[in-house]
Amino acid sequence: MGRVKLAARNIAFGYIGQLATALMSFILRHIFILKLSENLLGVNSLYSNILSLLSMAELGIGTALNFSLYAPVADKNTEKIKSYMQMYRKAYHTIAMVVAGIGVALIPFLKFLIKNPGEVSQQDLILYYLIFLFNTVSTYFVSYKYSLVNAEQKNYIQTNINTLTKVITVFFQIIILLIIPNFYLYLLTDAAVQLIQKIFVSKYLDNLYPYLRDRNITPLTTEEHSAVWKKTRALVLHKVGDVARLQTDTLIISSFIAVGVAGHVDNYILITGTVANFVNIIFNSVISSFGNLIATESKEKQYKLFKVYRFFASWVYGFSACGFFILLQPLIYLWLVKRFGEAWLLPAIAVYIYIADYYFKGDRIVLSNYKTAAGVFEQDKYLALIQGFVNLVISIVLVQKIGLAGIYVGTLISGLIANITKPVIIYKVCFDKSSAEYFTDSVRYILTEILATGICFFISSFVLKEITIPGFAIMIVIVTIIFNGIFILLFHRSEEFGYLLETVKSKLKGRAL
Repeated sequence: MGRVKLAARNIAFGYIGQLATALMSFILRHIFILKLSENLLGVNSLYSNILSLLSMAELGIGTALNFSLYAPVADKNTEKIKSYMQMYRKAYHTIAMVVAGIGVALIPFLKFLIKNPGEVSQQDLILYYLIFLFNTVSTYFVSYKYSLVNAEQKNYIQTNINTLTKVITVFFQIIILLIIPNFYLYLLTDAAVQLIQKIFVSKYLDNLYPYLRDRNITPLTTEEHSAVWKKTRALVLHKVGDVARLQTDTLIISSFIAVGVAGHVDNYILITGTVANFVNIIFNSVISSFGNLIATESKEKQYKLFKVYRFFASWVYGFSACGFFILLQPLIYLWLVKRFGEAWLLPAIAVYIYIADYYFKGDRIVLSNYKTAAGVFEQDKYLALIQGFVNLVISIVLVQKIGLAGIYVGTLISGLIANITKPVIIYKVCFDKSSAEYFTDSVRYILTEILATGICFFISSFVLKEITIPGFAIMIVIVTIIFNGIFILLFHRSEEFGYLLETVKSKLKGRAL
């Protein structure tokens, strides 16, 4: 099966999975807020964040090994695949033990990370945390096996398994909250379903790739080991910096403002994250396809497809960001504020800064995905550390002066550092070209976003003068028509738009036949 068909299958299954889990997640969140306290919602968000921080122990070895698998998978070199997978398994088992050790060592410090926990006792906070820790540690004993599936561009297998697990988990959690609204049972339900899934996945992938059970495995050569660890060392710095920049907002909110506010923020993250997941399915599903493209095609073809990839990303991320600028606050009002009060609505300035970072993050995802597929890790290995330091300093200083908005100022500024530097590196290393064209395109896309959003804001001041469900629905249609109409009007003559249009036409023609 070709790259395009595999990417299309990954995207299709990704959307089906995301639709199923998104709907159930919103239902679950609403019932959670009804049945349990906002402090428990904040604790749930905080602990998820802490365990994301602990995943830093993975230190990029998964990314480095996934890149190393592209060539042997393309060549169908089973022996070499076995060698890499053996190395991967040993590394991840070690990582599991490291995460467990660090996780337990953090227990005495939990009380300093949770401001105003309300009715939640210290003993409960520790026991809740241990359940989260168990879920994270047990994942490392299975997750390494997905690397081979993904290297074969069959990401849909992992997507389908994760979707089914999520649907089952959320279903039982909803039942628990409706019958016995208890946070312990809520967490243990998740832990039990995940554990069953991990046992199943381990056996399923062993049967899918029976040669992984072979004991006769030729170790990797010294050069191959060195190549993997060289990339891993660079990715360590990326990982540490990314964690400091992307995974600390909730910690700062919980420590400097209140754990309950972390729960309020999490509702916004649920909405934007759900939409982002839909968007990211497209772009993350083609990483392995790009890896195959880079291994088999010329730089000119790689560059042409990268420009199409980036153009489409600017369109999709721009459209979703425009929608958030206009509709996110009204949606929170309709969903939560009308029923639970004004406390659930965040300051508008903080939300707008957060959405601006979402837009620029779209560009960074495109750049990071291509860098990952190309194995370009060394050249900017210190960049993420600089970003992380900038984010922490600005966020901690400004949160004490201007509150929540200060945290997102730090996130936005630190992110823009990568938006400026990564294109320079990628264009030089991957394409042997100047990045001037990239930044020229960036200005055009940003101005288009500002124009479309400004027009929609003006119209919304009339349509959403009083926030109602009919008005909200009308505004969705208006944003959709205006943004996409402007984008098509301005870029319909571009080579990238032409490529996308021809791809869609060929797909439709193929289905008609």
